[in-house]
Amino acid sequence: METLIESTAPANEDLEMEAEDYDFKPLTAVEMAGGTVEGRKIGVPAHRYTPLKENWMKLYEPLVTHLKLQVRMNPRSRSVEIRTSEHTEDSGALQKGCDFIKAFMLGFAVEDAIALIRLDDIYIDSFQIEDVKMLKGDHLSRAIGRISGKDGKTKFTIENATRTRIVLADKHIHILGAFNNIKIARDAICSLILGSPPGKVYTKLQAVSQRLREKF
Repeated sequence: METLIESTAPANEDLEMEAEDYDFKPLTAVEMAGGTVEGRKIGVPAHRYTPLKENWMKLYEPLVTHLKLQVRMNPRSRSVEIRTSEHTEDSGALQKGCDFIKAFMLGFAVEDAIALIRLDDIYIDSFQIEDVKMLKGDHLSRAIGRISGKDGKTKFTIENATRTRIVLADKHIHILGAFNNIKIARDAICSLILGSPPGKVYTKLQAVSQRLREKF
């Protein structure tokens, strides 16, 4: 037994020395994709074309400097084209970049949409007023008015209480935030669509806001 231990000890030392010689660097996004460059196209709606030109550099910088992606605007196809490069380190960078651009196309400000790049647990939930209750004509207009409130007061109250951002695009509603916060904001909006008085919704939101402050 003693001779066996003596004979295996040098071998083990050699293996440890060999392991130390190897430098296992993390794979880049292109290497993880088998050496192929991946790309995506995001269409630009007509009403977001002008805001896109005005905010192009604000959108461009985090995509290139933070995510190490390549991005360009294609005027012919009216789309934003994003692809990985040899410098892209994060395998999920392409998806994050697409979510960031899509959030801007939905109507979110760049300062709000950038949370999709910097934070992991941020999502967008989209639905229509008809998904909650079938409304048409003046009834639909009044429901939109209840959600927004005078000078946007109701919408701002929901956003501040639930730590979310809300975009009202006609009958389409988009909510940006954490999963649980989105649910709270959506419940408040659904209550307004169904006809609940804003005062009753405010009371519930105050209780929810207090719980969120105590939690964090």
